[in-house]
Amino acid sequence: MDYAEGLFLGRYWSDTDFENRRHVELFLLYGFLTTLFLVLYYWTGRPLIGVGSFGLFATIMLVLLSLANPFLCFKYYGMPVWGKAGILLVKVYKAYLVMSLTVSLILPRLTVQSNGLKDFLIDYLNTTLEKYTEKFASGGGSFSTVMGVLTGGIHVVIVVVLVLAAFVIIPGLVVILYKVAQYFYDFLVDRLVLRKFFRYKR
Repeated sequence: MDYAEGLFLGRYWSDTDFENRRHVELFLLYGFLTTLFLVLYYWTGRPLIGVGSFGLFATIMLVLLSLANPFLCFKYYGMPVWGKAGILLVKVYKAYLVMSLTVSLILPRLTVQSNGLKDFLIDYLNTTLEKYTEKFASGGGSFSTVMGVLTGGIHVVIVVVLVLAAFVIIPGLVVILYKVAQYFYDFLVDRLVLRKFFRYKR
């Protein structure tokens, strides 16, 4: 329970040491899951459980839940079990909305359509190998051809690794930016409103 509280309540409201430790695996897991939903949407043209279909309703809900976040969290630890469970469910839904937003931001920037991806990759591979083969062609001989193919292949592998890394890192950066914005908003509301008009101790 402490882990779920630390994960969904966040650094400002959690009284656990969750945020005091590094959680690289969560960063990678979030990026992997977001990429999975992105790839499924990309190939099928339909969002799985709505992830990536971020319309007006989802926008309004994310804004409202973000604005209401400090008011939901500031008395979390004083609530009964059913109240805590309700708040955590709301936080799960908010995390779902952030993931959906991330997919909706990335998907339109994938300019190559799924039905043309195979041809695009083949053309890129051939073009890259030809470019490196031509660079070594002046040396003459089969060794130059082998070096051209080898260096071209290494170039392609590096690009593929970087692209895969980007698909994991970029969603993680989006959620980090959102959490930072939410943290500072919660801090301001806590100091300017909650501590001034509500009697409670954190």
